[in-house]
Amino acid sequence: MKKKVAFYTLGCKLNFSETSTIARGFEDEGFQRVDFSEMADMYVINTCSVTENADKRFKNIVKQAQKVNPDAFVAAIGCYAQLKPEQLAAVDGVDLVLGATEKFKITDYINDLSKNDFGEIHSCEIEDADFYVGSYAIGDRTRAFLKVQDGCDYKCTYCTIPLARGISRSDTLQNVLDNAAEISAQGIKEIVLTGVNIGDYGKGEFGNKKHEHTFLDLVKALDTVEGIHRLRISSIEPNLLKNETIDFVSKSNTFVPHFHIPLQSGSDAILKLMRRRYLTNLYIDRVAQIRRTMPDACIGVDVIVGFPGETNEHFLETYHFLNELDISYLHVFTYSERDNTVAAEMEGVVPKNVRNKRSKMLRGLSVKKRRAFYESQIGTHRTVLFEGENKEGYIHGFTENYVKVRTPWDPALVNTLCDIRLTEIDEEGMVRFEFVASEVSI
Repeated sequence: MKKKVAFYTLGCKLNFSETSTIARGFEDEGFQRVDFSEMADMYVINTCSVTENADKRFKNIVKQAQKVNPDAFVAAIGCYAQLKPEQLAAVDGVDLVLGATEKFKITDYINDLSKNDFGEIHSCEIEDADFYVGSYAIGDRTRAFLKVQDGCDYKCTYCTIPLARGISRSDTLQNVLDNAAEISAQGIKEIVLTGVNIGDYGKGEFGNKKHEHTFLDLVKALDTVEGIHRLRISSIEPNLLKNETIDFVSKSNTFVPHFHIPLQSGSDAILKLMRRRYLTNLYIDRVAQIRRTMPDACIGVDVIVGFPGETNEHFLETYHFLNELDISYLHVFTYSERDNTVAAEMEGVVPKNVRNKRSKMLRGLSVKKRRAFYESQIGTHRTVLFEGENKEGYIHGFTENYVKVRTPWDPALVNTLCDIRLTEIDEEGMVRFEFVASEVSI
């Protein structure tokens, strides 16, 4: 009988791509992958250090696994496992905790899957996480997440990612192209490029700090890969999103007009406290350049509220800055203290209730921004890629510029690209449409 293994992933797209690669390694070793809700011999939890209440969530997921099979072997991997290995190993039911480099060799650490009395820890010093492991994940058969870069050399005062993932390093250009071709050969229509700091692509490609290739080189090379219909850039730092890249995307055959650019604060004083590598003027320039070359592009923004020292004046500066900026939606994060970060020791701590109030205000602004963006797209002709899930009788999809659309469920539409005309926004805030041509590509 094949041993069964199940996976649970917390956090970002990068974690999902790494879970997929680790899962394929188990399958190569003769394991059968099953859903996390099913009976398995081993449960692997890929943790996140950014997620709110990471410790509490982890304990709940372990309990879920134990409820299904109390005798199952439970392993914790990922960012939180690197930062707080002892804490995770002490959780009742956990047998193995692997850090940043060990997680990719997980099958080397398991023997007969018999439970341990105490959680066993294998966690390197983060300075040793200096080699690159490529990976990709295929979501619901329509979209894949392709890892191109890992780690970060930035020293933002609120962030634990450099402690959890190590220095900035990249996949080789050839490897990325090979993975992209492998993905497209499986009939996947869209690839999302992921990493910790993907604009820093090229650093560490050959095990050193020199940049043999740049992010622009990567974008240009991927644009030539046969069989890929859509390429999407995930989050990219504003100081690393160069005008040349924006111009290339505007003329590209496959890169879509959608950018997600972290801002974190609309106050220069707070950006300096955060040790971000730009000020608001540069951000305004990047948005203006996108709008000049791609007027219908979707622009998403990350913002943190309640950072130490953020006064009401600073917050209102951020609110007005975002209100006036021609962007499409916000991802709002409420600041929370992280051990071993500079910000955790800063003065001017913002009370939790004030942080929550500010978060609520910006989430409200995001709803307005998204609605205005969707309204600006009504009447335009777009291409939609339909996803594979039946959600309450509807099939959903995204246009190239990230407008979410839906129509009554039709399984024949799954993983198809169709030409449509956007007609109205429905009561759920999604956009309805009419078909204007037969399918673009099966």
